[in-house]
Amino acid sequence: MVRGISLLSGGLDSMLAICLLREQGIEMEGVVFKSPFFGTASAEKAAQQLGVKLHILDFSQDILSLVRNPPHGFGGAMNPCIDCHAAMIRRAGEFMREGGYDFVSTGEVLNQRPMSQNRKSLDTVAKSSGLEGFLLRPLSAQLLDPTVPEEDGRIDRSRLGAISGRNRQPQMELVRRYGLKEYPSPAGGCLLTEKGFCRKLRDLFDHTEGIPPVADVELLRFSRQFRLPGGGRIIVGRNRMDNLTLKGLQKEGRLILHTVNIPGPTAAVLGEISQADLLLAASIISDYGDKGALTDIIVRVIPPQGESYEVTVNPLARETYQPWML
Repeated sequence: MVRGISLLSGGLDSMLAICLLREQGIEMEGVVFKSPFFGTASAEKAAQQLGVKLHILDFSQDILSLVRNPPHGFGGAMNPCIDCHAAMIRRAGEFMREGGYDFVSTGEVLNQRPMSQNRKSLDTVAKSSGLEGFLLRPLSAQLLDPTVPEEDGRIDRSRLGAISGRNRQPQMELVRRYGLKEYPSPAGGCLLTEKGFCRKLRDLFDHTEGIPPVADVELLRFSRQFRLPGGGRIIVGRNRMDNLTLKGLQKEGRLILHTVNIPGPTAAVLGEISQADLLLAASIISDYGDKGALTDIIVRVIPPQGESYEVTVNPLARETYQPWML
């Protein structure tokens, strides 16, 4: 029995790659990577629809290392697409060898993405991953060099695809052929392509030696964040759900602030903070609170260890702290 492992993002092309190979009687399983920048929900849904076993691998340290030092550079934001994909293929190759699979496949389509799926980029990924000869792109295979499993007859090359470019009509024909009912529209889905998120991520890297903790990176999903003049960084809640989540971070070693004598947001501190920045943080959340004409706002400071205490501050003028927002 020929067995393959296929990168399954949950997108249509990754689903079709599996369908095309299973049509030859090849036993296929999926692998998906999780990190602070992309999740596994789409892949899990696709695996359920296809009826394939899905392996979930943690990719957090891999991608953070690449964001710190991408050998092939970034795309339009902080997305090291070529290096990221090569690292995923490398990890999949390790999984292939450990599990005794015959090859690794992906749903990549030649020239569908001008930067990351041109012939040169596909070749670069294969070489960088160390999986040259065992990395199969079934949707475009007849336009690419044959892999070892094609050459030795484990895979019938004549039954693979010859799709190229951005026209989705060939994929739609395969959708009808395989009876796929649900699949997402083509989309990036990676936070590293979103410039607003990357502004906060760049700031975190600039203020961290080496690789930032995964827990700090995951907190960048909160939209209202400030880098204070003394170097402290805070997250300020925008709604009740944010506030509840931020309050819960005290159990994870974060310093928490919230208003006492007015309704207002909760704030969490990332990393170390000076007393001067802490008072500025208290003044910021006071200004966001429902203060009316009140000028003396009490803010409770809850350290990760030890007793909480209160400070009294005046709301800070918005024009003063808006430049500190990330």
